[in-house]
Amino acid sequence: MGLLKRIFSWWDGAPLVSGWTIRRGGQNVGTDALGNLYYAGRKNGRRYVVYQGSNDASRIPPEWHGWLHHQIDGIPENALPPPPEFLKPATGNLTGTADAYRPAGALERGGRRQAASGDYHAWTPSGE
Repeated sequence: MGLLKRIFSWWDGAPLVSGWTIRRGGQNVGTDALGNLYYAGRKNGRRYVVYQGSNDASRIPPEWHGWLHHQIDGIPENALPPPPEFLKPATGNLTGTADAYRPAGALERGGRRQAASGDYHAWTPSGE
């Protein structure tokens, strides 16, 4: 099943055929911290990413996103200034995972929230 999955599946990394086509027709220009590979087409000027793991666009760091969309011409390491020290590393979309933000009152946290402060009055149709 591994070979068939590698040939036909697009949701878990590049399929065998398209990965081979990108690597054959493009020049490897870099890798990001997550292990994604970036290629530039030799003839057509297109830019590609081969994901390391699942295909999720939120796993592309901002500097490489700018390069993929032709917002910067050079490789991000050479064309951009170093990031400031206070900048946090980019993370993927956590929606639907155990690490997603769940405020007080969310069903996943028991469905209970703090009592209202007393300024809330329920609406009734009679206007009371």
